Amino acid sequence: MRPLHRLVALFLVFLLGAAACQPATPPPAATPTAPPAASPTPAGTLEERAPIRIGAPFNLTGGMASIDVPAANGARLAAEEINAAGGVLGRPIELLIRDTKTDPATAATVVTQLIEQDKVVAVIGFNDSDYVLAAGPICQRAGIPFITVGATSPRLPGQVGDMLFLTPFGDNVQAAVGAEFAFEKFGKTAYLLWDKGAEYTTVLAKYFKERFAELGGTIVLEDTYQSGDKDFSAQIAKVKALPQQPDFYYISALPDDVGTIVKQFRNAGITGPIVGGDGYDTPLLLEVAGPAAENVFFTTHSLLTADSPNEKVRKFVEAYKQKYGTEPEAVFAALGYDTVYVLAEAIRRAGSTDGQAIKQALESIRDFPAATGVINYSPQSHIPQKGVTVIEVKGGKFTLAVERVPQKVPAP
Repeated sequence: MRPLHRLVALFLVFLLGAAACQPATPPPAATPTAPPAASPTPAGTLEERAPIRIGAPFNLTGGMASIDVPAANGARLAAEEINAAGGVLGRPIELLIRDTKTDPATAATVVTQLIEQDKVVAVIGFNDSDYVLAAGPICQRAGIPFITVGATSPRLPGQVGDMLFLTPFGDNVQAAVGAEFAFEKFGKTAYLLWDKGAEYTTVLAKYFKERFAELGGTIVLEDTYQSGDKDFSAQIAKVKALPQQPDFYYISALPDDVGTIVKQFRNAGITGPIVGGDGYDTPLLLEVAGPAAENVFFTTHSLLTADSPNEKVRKFVEAYKQKYGTEPEAVFAALGYDTVYVLAEAIRRAGSTDGQAIKQALESIRDFPAATGVINYSPQSHIPQKGVTVIEVKGGKFTLAVERVPQKVPAP
């Protein structure tokens, strides 16, 4: 090797050796990576989020349709308003309205389907106790909260279980008001007639009789009929055979029978005051009885008028008319509306769609403002204590007679 080449080679060996002796340069530290931003919960627009499904069985056809159709309309209106305001827990309400055809067996089948197939988280519906008794136990076994829109028997929570709540007052409350009002306004003697085949009419008559007797009133004649009867001549004949007519006639009837009974009594010359419960709060009273409905009085949940002194009532009536083109046909429209709102409030409080969580949240509700009165629940009572409105049919219209709370309420 030439001297120059030898020098170059030696220099390269020196450099490589020096590099090998240098400490290794640590790799550059990794730059920390920020965790991914949390996705909004739930994701997407309200329309894209999983809906909260609520079952809404109503008798949209058959004998109960005159009050259940308005109730379903009121419930639908409430759900639409809630969704327009952002839904519940960031999710829309999907109200599954189903027709149970005024048949308890169909009611049971429909509620079973809503729970097992549609996976609803709660059920609202029905304005009559017989349908609640058919459907309520199914909800109870499934752990699904059930709020009845208009069924008023105060015995229902005990008959069904702790998952059942009422939006209206109990029949013992309205019967007490009916008895006290009629005793003070009309007198101490009464005729009592009720439908023996329905839970509502039977318990309403029972509570009226109990409270009227406590006041010192006398029932001069009691009689019954069967739901669906169209001829009341036998009952009328007994009334006319009385040596003296009573001060008033208390008739506990379902909506489909009210107009027919009133008309036949009037046509027979019985002109005294007829008094009843919220089953009279139906368009059928005026449609069937016509002018014969004058001097009829009944207890109910509210008088729905555009000029009501109650702001909640005025707003509801306006919204209902704007959506459906008519003022509410019956007070049950407002009860349906209130029921959806109180259930939505319970779901918000629960922060969950779990049945037990919703039930406990319902029990925490106090002083909830509604179109049909303030709603309070507790673990001890699933029936709100509300005032009662007494309506008089006057000039072919429902007019306010009085609003009052009973002095004493019969035990359920």
